[in-house]
Amino acid sequence: MSLAADFGLEITNRPKSVQGYVRTLSQQEELPLLRDHLLRLDAESRHDRFNGFLDDSFIERYAARCAEDGTVIVAYIVDGVVRGAAELHPPEGDSLPEVAFSVEASARRQNVGTVLFSRLIAEARWKGYKRLRITTGAENHPMRALARKFGAHLQFRHGGSTGTIDLAKAPEDELADLAASPFRAGRALISFNSTCWKIISSIYGNRAA
Repeated sequence: MSLAADFGLEITNRPKSVQGYVRTLSQQEELPLLRDHLLRLDAESRHDRFNGFLDDSFIERYAARCAEDGTVIVAYIVDGVVRGAAELHPPEGDSLPEVAFSVEASARRQNVGTVLFSRLIAEARWKGYKRLRITTGAENHPMRALARKFGAHLQFRHGGSTGTIDLAKAPEDELADLAASPFRAGRALISFNSTCWKIISSIYGNRAA
């Protein structure tokens, strides 16, 4: 079960014709809506999100796994189409739950990243998580700045930034202020979680066999 309340997305700099809102997808919605959103990402965004120019079949397998493993998807939706997604991946073994984000070009510079981040942290707290793990590309400066706004402590290694968010140190009223304030999300992507690595490993493992 997940947080049920939907809420509109108030954006000061968006065209008036854009009517978007944020809600958590049901498990049945995750595969088609997340998959189609990720397939629509332009080449640069796909590279940032998955740490490489990965083909459509990889994204299809990735979305299918998210729909099966309990991943929570918070989506920014315009006219029934997902234009931005925040993913909360459940922990495996001793690992921390992971977060990943993607926003299509048409929805950028509209405060989408901040609102998705705030909603995702609320979902994580509702599940009782104490800390979250994030990974983002070294050149994705807007997303690194957004992660820091939410208390992430990032370390640079192996061409990217990895860090954690201590949810106990991020009060709800502070998060609400962040969600209400304008933030130009830029490329707005946190990328390449453990699910991506597992799919990549399975592909290359099968080829080696």
